[in-house]
Amino acid sequence: MELSALYQLFLNCGVVTTDSRNCVPNSLFIALKGDSFNGNLFAKQALEKGCAYAVVDEASAVADDSGRYLLVNNCLDTLQALAHYHRKELGTKVIGITGTNGKTTTKELIAAVLSKSYRVHYTQGNLNNHIGVPLTLLRMTIEHDIAVIEMGANHLGEIKMLAEIADPDCGIITNVGKAHLEGFGSFEGVVKTKGELYDYLRAKPNSIVFLHHENEWLPPIATELNLVEYGSSAGLFVRGYITDNSPYLSFDWQHGDDDYNQVNTQLIGDYNFTNALAAVAIGRYFEVDEQDICDALNQYTPQNNRSQLQRTAHNTLIIDAYNANPTSMMAALQNFRQMKAEHKMLILGDMRELGKESLAEHQRIVDFLREAAFERVVLIGEQFAELRSGYISYPDVQHFIADVEMSEPSGYTILIKGSNGVKLHSVVPYL
Repeated sequence: MELSALYQLFLNCGVVTTDSRNCVPNSLFIALKGDSFNGNLFAKQALEKGCAYAVVDEASAVADDSGRYLLVNNCLDTLQALAHYHRKELGTKVIGITGTNGKTTTKELIAAVLSKSYRVHYTQGNLNNHIGVPLTLLRMTIEHDIAVIEMGANHLGEIKMLAEIADPDCGIITNVGKAHLEGFGSFEGVVKTKGELYDYLRAKPNSIVFLHHENEWLPPIATELNLVEYGSSAGLFVRGYITDNSPYLSFDWQHGDDDYNQVNTQLIGDYNFTNALAAVAIGRYFEVDEQDICDALNQYTPQNNRSQLQRTAHNTLIIDAYNANPTSMMAALQNFRQMKAEHKMLILGDMRELGKESLAEHQRIVDFLREAAFERVVLIGEQFAELRSGYISYPDVQHFIADVEMSEPSGYTILIKGSNGVKLHSVVPYL
């Protein structure tokens, strides 16, 4: 089937679904495959539930000659091609965002700022992979002025592929750090993959890159690009400095030679300063009013176990349990060490997908804990358990919950940090 013809059917449907359990009436079902599922097997069910058409890539999935089955060579390729076609047809301004840490928070801050002046479409949750990016693009409509598209990766070449689908006009890499080393092979592999966004924009006329000026790794790979720089140095497009971080982040910022503006966020952690300053720079580049930028950042409330502060009847919790890698873990620990609190407790979970570097990276965290001398430390996960750390350790979160129900810690400020797969969020009701 010609892509242009499929696109007309998509416009008539208006909605794409890849889940036969979630079939909006008159939607377009695309039968994706994975290691443990095959959407072709559910095409008939999707049509019965209200989808107008089913895109399949196995002839055996075509159950009748009604014309509602659309046979293609590869459903994933078709989804991605359809999304790219839609993006080009709309011509919406697209900002691509990637980075090791902070990209989801930064994306949401950018969207909050730009929404003060524009109709903004942006990635929901972390739908930032080879399926999530095209699905996000296909939800764009003619109503949107700007789209903020998050791009994640755990293997070489993935950002290149996602950039080719989304065709961003502007881009930002929040930072680079030690994450997904199992897939990237090395830290250098991380830098190379994130830099694929720069490579794409370098070849695109009139593109813009928003660059954190003080980042150690990004300026060297940002050559021959149109840069809008932000940071703490004089002479940048936007500059700022932290004024408070106990526990919420506050900072002042300045655009050019204008007067300074004050922001009092609801974000925990000085590591969120550059995320927020990136949103300021992008807002000013798109001429959002300075007070509107401050209001958007002041009003933003973090969710989904990212830099959240929660006070319970017994403790004050800093919940940062959505993800963890050596870079983000160390940043969180350093911030927590500096935070003013009478009794500090750590509940740390394993950092996943570090490959052969895993034990060494976990050992570095333990070494820092010894140096920092926190009052109470709990380690959860198989990697931490393999180390002779001297701290209380549990193989999984359920064993810890069983103990904490009896011990009932009270009067602590507790940092909860670990990879999402460790499920540290499940300990929150017991604290």
